[in-house]
Amino acid sequence: MARMHEFRLPDLGEGLTGAEIVGWLVAVGDVVVVDQPVVEVETSKARVEVPCPYDGVVAARFGEEGSELRVGERLMTVAVGGGSTVPVPGDAVPRAETSSGLPGPPGPSGERDTSGNVLVGYGTTAPSARRRRVAPDGLRAHGPPPDGASVDSGPAASVGARDAAVATGPVPVVSPPVRRLARRHGLDLRQLAGAGRQGLVLRTDVERAIAQGAAAKGSRVPLKGVRGAVAEKMARSRREIPEATCWVDADATELLAARAVMNAAGGPKISVLALLARLCTAALGRFPELNATVDAAAREVVRLPAVHLGFAAQTDRGLVVPVVRDAHTRSAESLAQEFARLSDRAVQGTLAPAEVTGGTFTLNNYGVFGVDGATPIINHPEAAMLGVGRIAPKPWVHHGELAVRQVVQLSLAFDHRVCDGGVAGGFLRYVADCVEQPAVLLRIL
Repeated sequence: MARMHEFRLPDLGEGLTGAEIVGWLVAVGDVVVVDQPVVEVETSKARVEVPCPYDGVVAARFGEEGSELRVGERLMTVAVGGGSTVPVPGDAVPRAETSSGLPGPPGPSGERDTSGNVLVGYGTTAPSARRRRVAPDGLRAHGPPPDGASVDSGPAASVGARDAAVATGPVPVVSPPVRRLARRHGLDLRQLAGAGRQGLVLRTDVERAIAQGAAAKGSRVPLKGVRGAVAEKMARSRREIPEATCWVDADATELLAARAVMNAAGGPKISVLALLARLCTAALGRFPELNATVDAAAREVVRLPAVHLGFAAQTDRGLVVPVVRDAHTRSAESLAQEFARLSDRAVQGTLAPAEVTGGTFTLNNYGVFGVDGATPIINHPEAAMLGVGRIAPKPWVHHGELAVRQVVQLSLAFDHRVCDGGVAGGFLRYVADCVEQPAVLLRIL
């Protein structure tokens, strides 16, 4: 006899307390093996696939796409051993499944045409059934009633039954992308009149309802996932950190010329961001007060020995801050390679929790958006952030004469509890001097 094992949402690390279900990778009745990914979830840090710890058959799933589960809550039930067969709920006779995983007609004598869902490459085979879309059970309401069932054909009964079905019946849509689109815009699919066969709700139906709703009232966007984590961290930073901001314009012409020489020499290309990061680590070596955090409970400033440099990256999922570990030990070339690697993972949504936590100082290049300056919000619980605007040609006094130079604005937001303006100004001025005269760095290289 099969034993039922509950698989609960595991601890995903880094203090994460829950996750949102993005999509199920298995269905009830599927055979699973140990370490097979069964569900994709999104935390406040990253999107990950959760592997199953059991061999067996999926007996039940808990949670629809878009729902949130806390760590330790039931995720799924797996039948282990004893043949691991799972009865089909609501049917007296099991139905065969098509190649798409949807219920098909039963075989002779109620038997399945194949041995059921098995691992790829194993088990029996059968001619593949034609893939077709099947309306939800709640839409199959036009067939004859079960034997012995009474039917009230009066108008009042019909209207009442239809209203009850709308209020409590299954959602008349089978497409997961359509469900996600409706959920994102707060639409109740049961209230939509579907244009598809048997009243099936199509994407065009949802898009039309969204357009009509937008004209009538504003839309609501849930603060969850990456967006929710960013909102919470920014709000906490504003509440807890008494920050101040100072800024300075710098002539970056020589820095760009030095970068051109480096890249012309061959080898991996070095980005402007990598050069600015190297300037940051050098400046933090001179002004370690800014590589710190505040322990409010102990009323202590904790100065940190290593520089783990975060950098802001904009993705389709929102703002994320990957962290370059031990940035103070890296060259500009090493920093450029690590920035490229982490940026690719950020865009793909595959950053591990350890790659977006533990930063001690953040570099924010908002110049990529074509803006000159900003007052960045400190990435709590860090103590400072350097913001970099666009590098643009501007009139500048160079060697006593007016010339057109490549100018950039640098902004430093800092926690006034860890230092005073003298330290912050010294740090920013040192970075600006290195931008204008990169040869200054030769003293410490």
